[in-house]
Amino acid sequence: MTSTHHQTQQQHQLRTGKPELTVGLARSEREIDEAKRLRYRVFAGEMGARLSTRTPGVDHDIYDPFCDHLVVRDERSAEIVGTYRILSPQNAKRIGGYYSENEFDLTRLQHLRPRLVEIGRSCVHPEYRSGATITLLWAGLSKYMIEGGYEHLVGCASVSMADGGHAAASLYNRLGEHMSPLEYRVFPRCPLPLAALKGDLPEEQRPPVPPLIKGYLRAGAWICGEPAWDPDFNTADLPVLLPMSRLDARYARHFMGKQD
Repeated sequence: MTSTHHQTQQQHQLRTGKPELTVGLARSEREIDEAKRLRYRVFAGEMGARLSTRTPGVDHDIYDPFCDHLVVRDERSAEIVGTYRILSPQNAKRIGGYYSENEFDLTRLQHLRPRLVEIGRSCVHPEYRSGATITLLWAGLSKYMIEGGYEHLVGCASVSMADGGHAAASLYNRLGEHMSPLEYRVFPRCPLPLAALKGDLPEEQRPPVPPLIKGYLRAGAWICGEPAWDPDFNTADLPVLLPMSRLDARYARHFMGKQD
């Protein structure tokens, strides 16, 4: 039996009971590496993303060294089971911009940059996809924003293009009430061809709002433009902006009560 197989078997045995989850920023290069391996497993293994990586099994790009890595750990196995990548405005300036600027023109958000944090690469281990894990990630994000004195969160919420984009177009067309004011609109560099897609699917064929997007919207986030097509991940990405001043009070109390 290989050591890797033995380790995987041990981790599975440790997961059989109730998980003991905590959240915080990655504390070492080992934890960062584990978070990036989880990303690879989810994005490449499950979603079929084409990732350019210099290390097999690791999702890594030029933004990673400039980011903080928020992680949820199962303390029973010391395993990273959820992660978010966070790019502060200071480090965005150091690297020359935000990752989402590869997909969207963010000119109208220029005045927000000094206190604008970008989040991305969100993923959760298949065995831990529950409200508890998502809540912990949100708690960690809230703590990061408050302690840093940041005022806005921006990121891309992805929708699968497995059906050619019809579900993504339908979802976008149903989210009109959550659109941002015009002064916060951003513009996709590679737009999803909404006019050519069936954006008015019959109700029985409409996919549910993905849990992550539902969480953003319930917290008070805006959709601030049409979706972009990401060919590497084969997803339609919705630009999301959450001013902390709009964070729903119930969510704020809930998240702040979940920190470690």
